Amino acid sequence: MKKRIVPKRYLISFDTRTHSHLFTDILVVGSGVAGLSAAIQASNHSSVLIITKDKIDENNTTYAQGGVAVVLSPGDNISKHKKDTLTAGQGLCNPAIVSKIISEGPKRVQEMIEWGAEFDKENDHLIFTQEGGHGFPRIIRALGDSTGREVENTLIRRIKKNKNIKVFEYTYAIDLITADNFCHGIAVWHPKKGTTLIWAKQTILATGGCGQVYRETTNPGVATGDGLAMAYRAGAALQDMEFVQFHPTTLYIAGAVRFLITETVRGEGGILLNKNGDRFMPKYHEKAELAPRDVVSQSILKEMRETGNTHVSLDIRHIPRKRLFTRFPKIKEICESFGIDISKDLIPVRPSAHYMIGGIKVNRLSMTTVKHLYACGEAACTGMHGANRLGSNSLLEGLVMGNIAGIEACKSAQGIKTNLTPLSMNETPGASKISWLDLEDIGDSLKSLMWRNVGIERNEKRLLQAEEMIDMWCKYVMDKEFSNPEGWELQNMLLVASLIVSSAYKRRESRGVHHRTDYPQTDDIHWKKHLVLKK
Repeated sequence: MKKRIVPKRYLISFDTRTHSHLFTDILVVGSGVAGLSAAIQASNHSSVLIITKDKIDENNTTYAQGGVAVVLSPGDNISKHKKDTLTAGQGLCNPAIVSKIISEGPKRVQEMIEWGAEFDKENDHLIFTQEGGHGFPRIIRALGDSTGREVENTLIRRIKKNKNIKVFEYTYAIDLITADNFCHGIAVWHPKKGTTLIWAKQTILATGGCGQVYRETTNPGVATGDGLAMAYRAGAALQDMEFVQFHPTTLYIAGAVRFLITETVRGEGGILLNKNGDRFMPKYHEKAELAPRDVVSQSILKEMRETGNTHVSLDIRHIPRKRLFTRFPKIKEICESFGIDISKDLIPVRPSAHYMIGGIKVNRLSMTTVKHLYACGEAACTGMHGANRLGSNSLLEGLVMGNIAGIEACKSAQGIKTNLTPLSMNETPGASKISWLDLEDIGDSLKSLMWRNVGIERNEKRLLQAEEMIDMWCKYVMDKEFSNPEGWELQNMLLVASLIVSSAYKRRESRGVHHRTDYPQTDDIHWKKHLVLKK
């Protein structure tokens, strides 16, 4: 494999003498569960500015259906949840981080309830469901299958009441501004205001994942890996980039956007059938449909290949109609729009890219390897998930680590007594002139390539092919200086894709969501370790 792509330090030219400036104590990039949680905590003693590339609620959190895994039900305990998480992570979880997040989870959820979050109840008691990999019903949900939206809306209401927090929507973060391994802020772009340099005592990246580098994904269009790419260009370490989780069940309608069918459906008794109508999961794992996600996704792929079909079917026809419609109103609505009655019809499903387990390497305080820069949520790699994330642990991690990032950034900001002033910088990347490029076509081609070659199954030949194609596109795209998000997003996606490919090639074993057909066994002797990438 060739040497990794070395990107330009900055995507745009800027001169601090001529650009407009803004100043804040804490700058939060991203408005999902982690970013908003961080902003709320940081605002107790600091001014906070949140920037988000779209409207405030357009993020992966809003689209999260399943729930929050939390130890609140009778009979459950921290040790049981920790054991399930470590088992799913297959030797690569950080046990101390797992303990910290699971232990603090109940407090954070109770706080959300105090702030007005309404989780589903029966006879005035929280309803707990079970998902794949969990040995106990500990998943709480809201509005049946709209938990993420309830969490997001609760945090947004809290943000709007807070005078110390400002929110800039439709503001694109282009690059972190750094000097001598210190982060001083971010260069941003707004469609009406152009480029602005925002200076901050502390910066928190909560930019989410990178599902859009794959053709089939549950992620919204904003999930292009911007934070991962920015951090890498700034010299931050990234970790575990080979571990991309594929959700086993997304609605498969040819030509339509992939819609997540929450794991809770299987927790409620849904079963998977192949083209011949045979239930197949019991032959792959003792927990059948409730096996960890990596097992279910790989099993579905195998059944699709053996039966020559584009999908498998999710069967929930045996679940009482009233229960179905109460528990899964959004799924019912979406399926009906395609002529599917979930109480009578089989639901066509197949895996899609869902969650970036790896990300910006952080410590237990959410600090990155760049000073004054924090990261939390899906953009960060805390060590919570190891090689395979347990369902509904992501919202939990976002609540806890977002809270910690906000507290720690606030403490650090309070220790800086001097007023913020712009650095003297005149950055000229030396970009070539833009020749005619079909950015959309390159982006679509990249997504298809990643899906074919760096998806649920990988091998050396496919990974080298992916590297060659990405390297070719980079020669056309990476030296250009664009003036809008379409170009910057493509540059970020190419960089992130190259990092995924590089890590996937290096890890010559199969572990969790990383499945190498040419190295099908788990190799603890050589590979029970993390891969760290740094520019």
